[in-house]
Amino acid sequence: MKGHGKCLCGSVELEVEYASSELAACHCSMCRNWAGGPMLAIDCADTVKILDEKSVSRYSSSEWAERGFCTNCGTHLFYYLKPANQYHLPIGLLKTDDSFKLTHQIFIDEKPEYYDFKNETHNMTGAEVFAHFEAGE
Repeated sequence: MKGHGKCLCGSVELEVEYASSELAACHCSMCRNWAGGPMLAIDCADTVKILDEKSVSRYSSSEWAERGFCTNCGTHLFYYLKPANQYHLPIGLLKTDDSFKLTHQIFIDEKPEYYDFKNETHNMTGAEVFAHFEAGE
C-alpha cells in the first residue's frame, strides 16, 4: 500500500510504501521529548522517497538512529533505524484512511501513568526491544 505526506509548510514531500497496516506507539523518553508525547509511527521499511532533501535535517539521536525534521517549519518527518535501513514515520504526517490499527507499544516501561490507549496491544519493554533487534528479528 502506497502513501504520501508533507510537512506543514509543504517544503518536504514524502512518498512511501507501508510495510504493513500496523501502527506502533513508542513511549521512550527521547520520542516523548521530541514529539511532546508518544510517537505513533508506521513502518515504511526502506521505501521512503524524500522530495527536496535540502529542506531535511537529520539529527543523530543515538548510535543507531536518526530523527528527521523540516528545516523550515520543524515538522517531524521520520525516525530512521540505521542498522536496518528502516524508516518509521509519524502517522499524522501521512494522508491515510482508517485501515491502520495500533497493534504494539514499545518502551512500555517508560510510559508515564497519565495516559493509556484503550485497545489491547503487544507490549515490549526497552530491554525486550533491544534484545529483539540484537537477535536480528
